[in-house]
Amino acid sequence: MTADDVGIGTDADGASDGFGEASEVADVLPRPADALADAVETALAGRSAVVAVGVPIRLLPAVLAARERSSGPPWRIACRPGVVDALSRALVLGTAVAEAVENGEIRIRTGEPLGHGTGGTLFASPERVDAVVGPCGDRTLATTATDTDPEATDTDAEAVDGARATAESRFDAASAAPVEMPSRTRLLADAREVLDDRFADDLAALLASLDPGEFGRTTEVSDRTLLVALAARHDHLFRDLRTWVGTDGVGIAPAQEFTGDRQALVGRELIESIKVPMGPGRPMLRLRAVDDALLRARAEEVPSVLRGRFALPTDADGRIRDDASREGRRPVWERRRW
Repeated sequence: MTADDVGIGTDADGASDGFGEASEVADVLPRPADALADAVETALAGRSAVVAVGVPIRLLPAVLAARERSSGPPWRIACRPGVVDALSRALVLGTAVAEAVENGEIRIRTGEPLGHGTGGTLFASPERVDAVVGPCGDRTLATTATDTDPEATDTDAEAVDGARATAESRFDAASAAPVEMPSRTRLLADAREVLDDRFADDLAALLASLDPGEFGRTTEVSDRTLLVALAARHDHLFRDLRTWVGTDGVGIAPAQEFTGDRQALVGRELIESIKVPMGPGRPMLRLRAVDDALLRARAEEVPSVLRGRFALPTDADGRIRDDASREGRRPVWERRRW
């Protein structure tokens, strides 16, 4: 098997199983019970000097998890086109990748996958090469190793050297592209400075509990919605939140984009916006959580509270319908007395 033989299937097939083009991380992840991702993490953990080509969004979390269990120089990761751009709109995965780059654990670029199809993903290190093979829906890893790897079923030192050389050449030819998302260290440090420790602690706990792909930019309850709700739990000024999160701050999203999320939370009776006069000019808005469940929830429980409330039907103004808010309640005269 040569390095260019791993392309199998069509682009349409690839899109359906996370190997084709995807504009958003939330289109691909989270992906429960992903045997291929588990196999990739297991195969890469503990290895050094890994060079990867054609990495799709679907396998990026597995690569990061394996890197955390490894040491040595930075891994060189060439992602498929669109992956790095998608990270700029994925709070959970984007900040994790940015953290790994900032810590010198990985170098990330954008390049075309190997081969002619959608299976062209290759992971190479000095003594072993793993290629993604198989049709859409049944992809696996094919491993070739040198004679020094006792676990390998296929040994061919010359093939390993050739595939690694191809991977290195492809990485060198790939385009360097910055991850337009702050590292988690910077994200939390700036949150402590602009907002406060309580908000930063909530955010740290939340990021640690979420799966990649949750609360993407295009989901109904987005990353912006989540951040506004967290700020309201601690009575922060809307201006301060937008200062921290906007393009002049950590750069998660333009500040003006958060207005719609604030209004959606107000309409669903989760928070309120209180006008606070602060000298000449327009009054500031203070965010305040008014829903008891949102106030009492642990940080990692906030997503469940938001999803539950956003699942209720709303009227034309975006407010919860009266019949929805009363659903499940029984008049006092119908309640059973003991």
